[in-house]
Amino acid sequence: MMKKVFAKVYIWILLVILYTPLVFIAVCSFTESKVLGSWSGFSTKLYRNLLTGNMQGEASLLAAVENTLLIAIAAAILSTLLGTIAAIGIHNLKGKYRKAIVFTNNIPMINPDIITGVSLFLLFVFLHISQGYLTVILAHVTFGTPYVVLSVMPRLQQMNPNIYEAALDLGATPGQALRKVLIPELRPGMISGFILAFTMSLDDFAVTFFTRGTIGLDTLSTYIYTDARKGGLTPELRPLMTLIFVIILALLVIINVRKEKQAKKLQSIQK
Repeated sequence: MMKKVFAKVYIWILLVILYTPLVFIAVCSFTESKVLGSWSGFSTKLYRNLLTGNMQGEASLLAAVENTLLIAIAAAILSTLLGTIAAIGIHNLKGKYRKAIVFTNNIPMINPDIITGVSLFLLFVFLHISQGYLTVILAHVTFGTPYVVLSVMPRLQQMNPNIYEAALDLGATPGQALRKVLIPELRPGMISGFILAFTMSLDDFAVTFFTRGTIGLDTLSTYIYTDARKGGLTPELRPLMTLIFVIILALLVIINVRKEKQAKKLQSIQK
């Protein structure tokens, strides 16, 4: 009994530590005060400024948001394609070769971001590749692809291997079997991998900082870093962070509700 009580208390303490800053930022987003933590009365002015673009430093902040979304979407799409193909290839390997590739795939995930960023920076310099959008997207694909591989691999292991072979025996080409058999089976894992790669790209700072070059390319993380070094943060960042959190939370709720409905339908069919 005591163990359950301590476990629940421990979980609640962790949740409070994790979400208190988010709640604090959300509350402070409904006041006009430029100083975080100073309440000057309820107001939605910061939200109006953010949504209408009528704010100090609007060009750089809005450009940073646009860059972040474009890079994250491009990197997530490429990571999903490469990760799915890699997962299929790894699944078909046997013995020590498969273990070696799986171990290699795990390295980018446990490697510190600072090491990855510096390594890619030196690689791009050595190859004389101009740093900018291309290098940042390639860098994000580098650390996003392994997460897609790990998301797709369980679906491959759960899938009946005879389905693909049956499609070939019935006259389908390998490409048709891939599109009409494998992809539908792997779609949940691909979607999970896409979301992971997209989130990792949105959140990244170290790798982006070392691979963006000197052309003035800013993502949201590098913009916040630069803004903080000037002695403060743009007030409109508070509603922006709140909106991002609410959107992600809503997506997670929708995904979980859909999964529960699908699980209930599957159970009713089996009965």
